[in-house]
Amino acid sequence: MNWDQIQGKWKQAKGQVQQKWGDLTDDDLDVVAGKRDVLVGKVQERYGIAREEAERQVNEFQSSCSC
Repeated sequence: MNWDQIQGKWKQAKGQVQQKWGDLTDDDLDVVAGKRDVLVGKVQERYGIAREEAERQVNEFQSSCSC
């Protein structure tokens, strides 16, 4: 699934995002609002990981998303 599709279905995708990254708060997800680069930044910040690792995780999520 491409990111435009995920962004368009953000309300449905939020649940799957929260399942994958449980440390992200509802406020975090409201700030993300479907923006991929913001999600990468939030994952990086909350989990204290390198940007490359956050990118890899978001890419993996995007590939497996059934939104």
